[in-house]
Amino acid sequence: MKKYFITGLVILLPLAVTIAIVIFIVNFLTKPFVNSVSSVLEHIGLSRQFIVYSSKILILIALFAFTLMLGMITRWFFIKSLFNLGDRIIHRIPIINTVYKTSQDIIKTLFVSDKKSFKQVVMIEFPRPGVYSLGLIARESPPTCSSKSGKSLISVLIPTTPNPTTGFLLMLPPEAIIHIDMKPEEAIKYIVSCGVIIPGEAPPSSLPL
Repeated sequence: MKKYFITGLVILLPLAVTIAIVIFIVNFLTKPFVNSVSSVLEHIGLSRQFIVYSSKILILIALFAFTLMLGMITRWFFIKSLFNLGDRIIHRIPIINTVYKTSQDIIKTLFVSDKKSFKQVVMIEFPRPGVYSLGLIARESPPTCSSKSGKSLISVLIPTTPNPTTGFLLMLPPEAIIHIDMKPEEAIKYIVSCGVIIPGEAPPSSLPL
């Protein structure tokens, strides 16, 4: 019975996690608009449940089309100038400008910049000597930090287990960093799985019987 239960978990859990993540993303994107769209569709005379599902599908299609059109029109000179003007206005609004500019800088660095941030997996002694943790090199530390320490420093992100979206940002000298041959996605899988998934090791080819 134990083997049957494990086999069921192996089949069910990845599917359940995937469905839960998809449902969360869909609800997050559609929740602000679903009531407005549903009120329009109610005049058709369909069931409430069908209207809600139809509203979410229509909203997702509309958001995809809007995002695509936004990316297209911002490449036109006049529209791009308007967006730049709006960008400058938001940058002058207190409090909002801090959140907006920080988010903008992070997204541009991750998706637009050609810098190799978080592309190199390393190993460092953390949280104490003799104990090693996996980390991802962000980039060079701020010049003011390096000048105060009297040595060149590199910023390394240490993701936490099992949630890699949180972690510790450490500034270390190059000699304290051990470069290893591992892809970032392999390191993330290892961290999320709490060390169960070993990089380079093939997963079981068959389910337990």
